[in-house]
Amino acid sequence: MTTFYIIAGIIFVFLVWLLSTYNSLVTLRNRVREAWSQIDVQLKRRSSLIPNLVETVKGYAKHEKEVLENVTKARTSLMNAKNPHEAADADNMLSGALKTLFAVAENYPQLRATENFKELQEELSDTETKVAASRQFYNTNVLDLNNTIETFPSALIANMFGFTKEEFFKATEEEKADVKVNF
Repeated sequence: MTTFYIIAGIIFVFLVWLLSTYNSLVTLRNRVREAWSQIDVQLKRRSSLIPNLVETVKGYAKHEKEVLENVTKARTSLMNAKNPHEAADADNMLSGALKTLFAVAENYPQLRATENFKELQEELSDTETKVAASRQFYNTNVLDLNNTIETFPSALIANMFGFTKEEFFKATEEEKADVKVNF
């Protein structure tokens, strides 16, 4: 009879561990999804500001058609992104296009002086800060999930139930480059 209780106790402990590990994997996966949705919200917020910015710049920079088209194309790519990898690529393309747009705006002092342009620029700057914070939160959650999936013994449960590693939201080489400041 004692052997029965020992075996039953071992089975019980194993089942509790199995359920606990499975539930923690589900929780981590859901945190990654929630973190991604926060990035998505901020990217959509930025995308909704861009048409107003483009319209504001259009009036002053009529001959900068290519720059405005690149911003519009990049925004469309971001809005059509289906997963974090596509969104990261589109976001990087949009960031580059916006940098070019703001560089072009430097040539138009009247544009930079308008209240509408200033407000849009501040909103975009605020949104960029929120995107960066959301990326960091997402990557932290991805790290937690990936570590749990890859470490023993939780890797056994992850493989058994089909949990897969998530991809980090990475900066482009352009974003990692040193900033040159000239006085």
